[in-house]
Amino acid sequence: MVGARERRRDVSALPKAHLHLHFTGSMRHQTLLELAERDQVVLPDSLVEDWPPQLSAADEKGWFRFQRLYDVARSVLRTPDDVRRLVLEAAEDDVRDGGRWLEIQVDPSGYAARFGGITEFTDLVLDCVRDASDRTGLGMAVVIAANRTRHPLDARTLARLAAQYAGRGVVGFGLSNDERRGRTEDFAGAFRIAERAGLLLVPHGGELRGADHVTACLDHLGAQRLGHGVRSVEDPAVLDRIVSAGIALEVCPVSNVSLGVYSDLTSVPLPQLLAAGATVALGADDPLLFGSRLAGQYATMRAAHELDDATLARLAEMSFEASRAPSDVVEAARRDIAAWLDT
Repeated sequence: MVGARERRRDVSALPKAHLHLHFTGSMRHQTLLELAERDQVVLPDSLVEDWPPQLSAADEKGWFRFQRLYDVARSVLRTPDDVRRLVLEAAEDDVRDGGRWLEIQVDPSGYAARFGGITEFTDLVLDCVRDASDRTGLGMAVVIAANRTRHPLDARTLARLAAQYAGRGVVGFGLSNDERRGRTEDFAGAFRIAERAGLLLVPHGGELRGADHVTACLDHLGAQRLGHGVRSVEDPAVLDRIVSAGIALEVCPVSNVSLGVYSDLTSVPLPQLLAAGATVALGADDPLLFGSRLAGQYATMRAAHELDDATLARLAEMSFEASRAPSDVVEAARRDIAAWLDT
């Protein structure tokens, strides 16, 4: 809790690792508008005057609307320079928010038709990541994610692709989109391919579905870190399993509320997760659709739960512990987090 006289430090100056950021969802709103105008792409009002959009994923119709907006935004990426701009701006935004390390998540199959195939697009993204990292000083890596609304064989293809780039910029393999769709166990084969390649296994789970799906991700996919996972708090046994196994949760508070998982920010159960000993890394998910970037997640949780700066510093430390950042990046961040607390 925050003491009555405690000075609140600048949360943007707190070093952080960002582990839950989707590729198109990282786009700046202004960039979306400029690229759409260039190619005369008609955007829905919710991505123009009414931005950020009012969203809900309480039912399939709500998720479909969310996915449609994401697909419209993705359609403005038409050239390699557009991709390069997106990646560079995402890096710049994270640095502005105190970011030291970013693992950006992408499903290459969603861009393959326009960019020559999944391998060609992956090559492009990794080149852009290297360039953005050199220009901003932000450490960066890629998580390749399959789409659970597509056939599990597509996921195996992407897992083999990710395995080819293991150690060359790709650090993890995930599974995204509406977790209420598809059978999680059907994607086990893809995750075994990724596991054999030494990739971090990071499926989405425990956001739109409850603790039972967290268990499914652990049992069938061998999850080593969970995209969201926040609803593991609903079953003490599942939460205890998460804590005991040291499985980190990529908690994205603003998107949880925007999608209707929780009614407001005070309902996001971050204090309960921390009290149970869970490793939590706060993430922005899709700033383009939710209107809040990395530092905003820390700021909103600070306000909603009256977190003191020591707790914020611990959250930042855990974000590096849960990452695949090199040891020198992690050690430097730890020193600078301690220095932030000492200021």
